[in-house]
Amino acid sequence: MAVAPTFYVVPGSTVKNVIDNNKKHVFEAVEAAYRLHAAGDSVNPDSYFLRYPDKPSDRIIALPAHLGGTVQKSGIKWISSFPENRTSNLARASAVLIINDAATGYPLACIEASLISATRTAASAALAAEHMSPHPFEGTLGVIGTGVIARTTIEWLLYRNWKFHKVRLYDLDRKEAERFSMWLGDQHNVPVDIHDRLEGAVGDASLILFTTTASDPYLADEKLLAHAPTVLHLSLRDICVNVILASQNVVDDANHCLKARTSLHLTEMATGNRDFVSGTLVDVLEKNFKLDQNRPRIFSPFGLGVLDLAVGNLVLEAAKSSNAAVALPDFFSNSARW
Repeated sequence: MAVAPTFYVVPGSTVKNVIDNNKKHVFEAVEAAYRLHAAGDSVNPDSYFLRYPDKPSDRIIALPAHLGGTVQKSGIKWISSFPENRTSNLARASAVLIINDAATGYPLACIEASLISATRTAASAALAAEHMSPHPFEGTLGVIGTGVIARTTIEWLLYRNWKFHKVRLYDLDRKEAERFSMWLGDQHNVPVDIHDRLEGAVGDASLILFTTTASDPYLADEKLLAHAPTVLHLSLRDICVNVILASQNVVDDANHCLKARTSLHLTEMATGNRDFVSGTLVDVLEKNFKLDQNRPRIFSPFGLGVLDLAVGNLVLEAAKSSNAAVALPDFFSNSARW
């Protein structure tokens, strides 16, 4: 007779410990999730945005997903974005991930997911950087927006053995950039410049990282990217239509990325087509089209729930095997029908 599963809670400290000690497997899980999704062995519905009429900058997002392959789990990430948290030295984003058994539908775990979310974003960006850059693992990095996602992405780039001659920072809040600069210098001994203008940070950077909270595009000067860098457009709303059209564009999933007034969605609305999208990151991995070294190559990932599920499942299994997950065996004490 089937019985309800034991329910687990995985706190943030355990999540961090698992990720820190399993980066190779995390990176592989992210790539595997992309490939399963491309092969149709996933379900990734639209995200749902809970917004507040009196607080337009705040939102909570639900990302449901199912992942097949060796994972065979379903789940949902519930992630908030409250930018004003930063004034109280709280992170802008907080999140939990619920993982469900795909056979019975029963929830298996509740996992602190802010680091999972940042990790899957950063690892996917590092994967794209490796495969979209003409000369990977070296160069000058331009960073626009110096928050948690930028920090996590740089950590993953460094883990993947990137060597930066210089990192150039730009943030509307110079104090944020200064804190970020101190972290880079103290923790990673990377040479850093802080710039007061976007142009200075972008400059001749071979790899450019956008991790802002911008709601409307502002990079309109095509000359700023005329040196054909690789661009990790993680915040999705920084680059104007004319610059998108002058670039080679790669997405994680076009149906997800071209919505919610992202830069690519605005471009689709302006042109009436999606011809400006060359393909997906899996297309890049599979060499289904040729990368254009004479134009900027922009990776714009909407952020798929299957990635959270892949990393979250890895964390859950590792935490259970090391007895670091908190078991609640009677959580479903009323599960029997009779």
